[in-house]
Amino acid sequence: MDSSPTAAARRAAAIARHLAGLPFGAAAAVAGLQFSPCLSYAPPESSGAPPAFAPMELRALLDGHHLRERDWAYGAMEESPLFCPRRAGGKVFVSPDYNEGKEGQREATMRRIGYLTRRGVFRGWLTEPGPDAELHKLALLECLGVYDHSLAIKVGVHFFLWGGAVKFLGTKRHHDKWLLDTENYVIKGCFAMTELGHGSNVRGIETVATYDSKTGEFVINTPCESAQKYWIGGAANHATHTIVFAQLHINGRNEGVHAFIAQIRDQDENVLPNIHIADCGHKIGLNGVDNGRIWFNNIRVPRENLLNLVADVLPDGKYVSMIDNPDQRFAAFLSPLTLGRVNIAVNAVYISKVGLAIAVRYALSRRAFSITPEGPEMLLLDYPSHQRRLLPLLAKVCMMSSASNFMKNVYVKRTPEISKAIHVYSSALKATLTWQNMTTLQECREACGGQGLKTENRLGIFKAEFDVQSTFEGDNNVLLQQVSKALYTEFLTTQRKKKPFKGLGLEHLNGPCPVIPHSLTSDILRSSKFQMDLFCLRERDLLKQFAEEVARYLAQGESRERALMLSYQIAEDLARAFTERTILQIFLEDEMNAPAGSLKDVLGLLRSMYVMVCIDESASFLRYGYLSRDNVATVRKEVMILCSELRPHALAIVDSFGIPDAFLSPLAFDWIEANALSSGSE
Repeated sequence: MDSSPTAAARRAAAIARHLAGLPFGAAAAVAGLQFSPCLSYAPPESSGAPPAFAPMELRALLDGHHLRERDWAYGAMEESPLFCPRRAGGKVFVSPDYNEGKEGQREATMRRIGYLTRRGVFRGWLTEPGPDAELHKLALLECLGVYDHSLAIKVGVHFFLWGGAVKFLGTKRHHDKWLLDTENYVIKGCFAMTELGHGSNVRGIETVATYDSKTGEFVINTPCESAQKYWIGGAANHATHTIVFAQLHINGRNEGVHAFIAQIRDQDENVLPNIHIADCGHKIGLNGVDNGRIWFNNIRVPRENLLNLVADVLPDGKYVSMIDNPDQRFAAFLSPLTLGRVNIAVNAVYISKVGLAIAVRYALSRRAFSITPEGPEMLLLDYPSHQRRLLPLLAKVCMMSSASNFMKNVYVKRTPEISKAIHVYSSALKATLTWQNMTTLQECREACGGQGLKTENRLGIFKAEFDVQSTFEGDNNVLLQQVSKALYTEFLTTQRKKKPFKGLGLEHLNGPCPVIPHSLTSDILRSSKFQMDLFCLRERDLLKQFAEEVARYLAQGESRERALMLSYQIAEDLARAFTERTILQIFLEDEMNAPAGSLKDVLGLLRSMYVMVCIDESASFLRYGYLSRDNVATVRKEVMILCSELRPHALAIVDSFGIPDAFLSPLAFDWIEANALSSGSE
């Protein structure tokens, strides 16, 4: 019998030798594969040095306000079985049951709202005045959004769109009749602006409200299918009242878009006569919100139901307004959308925080491969490539937290003089932060491998839930065009009036043009002066180029609107440059106000990482010649160095997000026990 090894045996020996890391001559010593002991979970906190800074100090900066009230709101949700508590891996987690059908999810959302109302979460949301009261309700809404996007949107539509329109577009007669009942959910409101044929172009909506001077009523009608109100949150099942945006016709004259209060259901939730409501159907996310379509068949509402802060119709049909300019009057009617954009942008930041907290904690406990034959497998976050995937996102979300706090504070202290600035900031940040949220969620999902696909681990479902943020309350591309148009207008105004720039952080345009060094070192790259100079140089140059390109089109006979439209490429680059400079400038102020010490050092690392990644990911610095190829290559290397320096702080940074364990997922903790056969996980 031939005793020579078979081909199969030789291959098996080679594989065993390879896995064991043995030299060729040692193959005979391999009797079989040796199995390592089973993996065990080690919490990220169990290894590594203690945090270099107090996470609560960073949380105070990132949350910005009402930390105690936030923790109370989180606790209120954890205490109720309505929030679907589930035990996994020795911990209890709360998250919606996405296995329910859309009707089940919608009713669950309403039950949670009823519970939160009884707990007093919404007390004072429409009736308490002042900036602190506004910041308080924004903080609580952010907590609701961390639990469930549908819950936050359903509450937001009721309080900030319906309630905000009544409060800010109405007068005392509307406040007295509607606000307290709205706050107590005696009535349920929705906001009927969007139509099948018109979304971003609100000025073009087709619903008509005709004044009947004989009866003192407005007759509201849907004249065609494209005029049906569409995507109206709350309309399909629960809303009893709505704000209707319609073209106001008086004696054959169109006075433009105005807002009216209309009842659409009775107290028993029956749809009223001459109103037809249909469901928008199942969606890729947000199925806890009952989006509906509404048709009006010449319904009549009292003259007093016109929200008349901006304009009114007297009993005899005379139209009066405190704002003569139709464009300014139209802008005033859109003011409720500003707070909607603020809420969406801030919510995007908090969801990015949840995603990163899960992905970073997993990367600090999950191991894969070893670099020595007998060595232990490496933690995912010890791989430079994994650091490059997650740590720049960590820096961006911290920077964007500061920006969102700035935006909220500007909004709650608003005056008529800064309304334009609020519109620009909210448009720029809503677009940038929501896009960044989707980028973050995708990277976090991939960084968690197959576990990121499980609904219970939140990352995959978040992608579907938050995709809508890029288009509702303003399409992101359209919003950035509005930003560049506003900057263009500022540029022309200062040129015409020969006055310096003031506001929107554009004061840097009044000084000399920054000069960037030819050769960049690590010290220069991390200098806040260099960073601001570079971002200001880009913004300054792009604004000038944008104005020149528009001027060329005008000289060729194009209209102003057509010229702006044709210049969209530079317009987009300009809007991004403005937004990134704004975010950097805001964070720098927060960093400067921090006391000297380890936290301030970490803030400097986060800031430098943000700037380096913005340069690395944007073609504009090379395209327009602000940096040489060699300098861009130097920036790319600096990103790797910053990743290694931020790595020891990663856990403390995600801990500073202040998201309770119950609102993360099993993947962020003992993912082995959570998937054990004895756990009954499915």
